[in-house]
Amino acid sequence: MTDRASSGHVVALCGGVGGAKLAQGLSLVVPPRDLTLIVNTADDFHYLGLAISPDLDSVLYALSGLSDPVRGWGRRDETWTFMAALKSLGGDSWFQLGDGDLAMHVQRTRLLSAGASLATVTTHFCRALGIAVNVVPMSDDPVRTRLLTDQGWLDFQDYFVRHQCTPKVRELDYSGAATAAAHSEALAALRRPDLRAVVICPSNPFLSVEPILAVSGLRAAVQQATAPVVAVTPIIGGKAVKGPAAKMLVELGLVANAEAVARRYAGLLDAFVYDQSDAAPGAMPGVRMVAAQTLMKNTNDRKALAEATLAVADASATN
Repeated sequence: MTDRASSGHVVALCGGVGGAKLAQGLSLVVPPRDLTLIVNTADDFHYLGLAISPDLDSVLYALSGLSDPVRGWGRRDETWTFMAALKSLGGDSWFQLGDGDLAMHVQRTRLLSAGASLATVTTHFCRALGIAVNVVPMSDDPVRTRLLTDQGWLDFQDYFVRHQCTPKVRELDYSGAATAAAHSEALAALRRPDLRAVVICPSNPFLSVEPILAVSGLRAAVQQATAPVVAVTPIIGGKAVKGPAAKMLVELGLVANAEAVARRYAGLLDAFVYDQSDAAPGAMPGVRMVAAQTLMKNTNDRKALAEATLAVADASATN
């Protein structure tokens, strides 16, 4: 493995709030031409006739500085006139769409209906929002996360939003992943000869990362990458920073800690970053365990974690 310290292309796999935060951090320390973000789309669904891509939008809002710093999802300074009016008419309102956010979904639906691919629509949004980073959906083909729970099979948004993650999870299925084609730009980025690092962001492994890896060709491309693969924990002190990752680990018979997350990625990793407040995870053959501050409260924290993660990758490349 050649030394690519401080130069070369970086690819990050991400989804959810934690993934979007580190994606923004990486965008602050890596030149835009040298960063590709492969984003989970297994959360996508249709609601009120609109095509919704929650993880893509979280990443786009984070990169453009539009994300809501309090809720962690959606746009800052959002208003809710549309949903209030819809509810007053007896309309379906379990999934909240802010007025500004609604514009994104309407425009995406219009472009997709005109024949554009999801990747083309995403590139259009990047240009409109002034984002120079290459943001790529994992696939243009539909993949949908479904969960077997104590209330039966649930589509992801039913579990996550309608039921607020309360059902107990028994099994997961990434419907369509085996036949979905990985996006060509995602594969090309992972196969670049100047690859510096592959970063698995601190996203929920079950709901954000493993759907990406389930798409035909993507896991193999990560395994065959010529640069170090480094994952960052979404679990600190036995709890998820946001979302149901810790709850799901326990319900699936695992331990809610960083080590359990690292072992979900067995066979892929060269290094794993855990939070400095936690004990070091148990040893994994060929995997360096490195402590860092992984809690991202602000932009400075996001930038610092991005720098720390890339430093781990660079050190792994030279060993």
